[in-house]
This record gives sequence, C-alpha cells and structure tokens, in this order.
Amino acid sequence: MPPQMKLTAITLDCADPEALAAFYQRATGLEPHPASDRDFAALTQQGGPVIGFQRVDDYRPPLWPAQTVPQQFHLDFEVDNLDDAEAELLELGAAKPEGQPGGARWRVLTDPAGHPFCLTRPR
Repeated sequence: MPPQMKLTAITLDCADPEALAAFYQRATGLEPHPASDRDFAALTQQGGPVIGFQRVDDYRPPLWPAQTVPQQFHLDFEVDNLDDAEAELLELGAAKPEGQPGGARWRVLTDPAGHPFCLTRPR
C-alpha cells in the first residue's frame, strides 16, 4: 500500500521570489505567507497547499513550447471566462506564447519568470 501523502506545497524556482509571489497574489488572491523573505516567498490559502517561490542563482526560465530549457511542470487554474482571465493576467505581467494547443478548451500563459501555466474552463 502506498504511503498516505498530502500535498502541502508547490515551489517554483525563479530569480526574484518577491516579484513572482506578488504576481501570483494579484492573480489568485492568495495571502502572503508570514515567513516570506528575500530568498523565499510563499502564498497560502485555508486548507490548501502553499505556493512557494525560491531564489535560484543563474535562473534560466523555461522556453515553452521548445524544450531547450524544459518547463518541468506547470500549474492549471480554472477560470469562469478564458478571455477575461487572460486579459487580466496579461495586464498583471503574464505573457501569451504563440503556440496555443488547447484551442477553445484552455490557454497557455507564462508568468513573469517564464513558467508556463494554463487557464482552463470549468469541468
């Protein structure tokens, strides 16, 4: 029987943890974790996992969809309206890569540190 594990945190490497945490805070409304500092920042939610951002020297952002610097993982966020959410996130500093494999079902954006993330329609 596999161990019973509960996901408690997801941590993203980046060059500027405070800036990336600020982007995701504005995008999600999550609260800053009180232990955040210059080298590690985090966002928290009641009953949910912490999203952490850790400083990495010589950080190189993923190049999506190319794999010369692979994405390694991505986050999915369910939104009520893809167009509205995309517009708001682009205004906050996200970017939209040219390659969009999801059609009308999902959109791929990248955060200010270059990590790809998806916006999805409700299931």
